[in-house]
Amino acid sequence: MSTGTLVDDSVVAMCSALGDETRWSILTALGEGDASASALARRLPVSRQAIAKHLAVLQEVGLVETIQVGREVQYRVIGTELSSTARRLDAIGSAWDRRLAAIKQIAESL
Repeated sequence: MSTGTLVDDSVVAMCSALGDETRWSILTALGEGDASASALARRLPVSRQAIAKHLAVLQEVGLVETIQVGREVQYRVIGTELSSTARRLDAIGSAWDRRLAAIKQIAESL
C-alpha cells in the first residue's frame, strides 16, 4: 500500500501496464500458451525489440515470468497475479453495484 492512501500501488501498476493495447495483446497471446519474444513478434504487428520492452513492463508488475526452454527464453502468464487483481477489481465493482442498488431503491420509494 502507498503511504497515507488507500491505493494499492501494485494494482495501479498492473492496471497501467494493461492499459497499453500492445501489452494487452501480448498477455492475451500468452494466455494461449508460453512463447518467446520472437514468436510473439511474428504474431503481432510490433518489432521484437518493442515486444521485449513490453514484456519487461509486464514482468516488472508481476504478470509474466520467464522460463528457460533449451537456449530459448519463453514467457508465461502468472495466473495467480491476474486472479488476485481480478478479485480486487470485482470487489470494487460489487461495492458500486450495492451503492447503485441502494440509490435505485431510494429513488423508487420517492
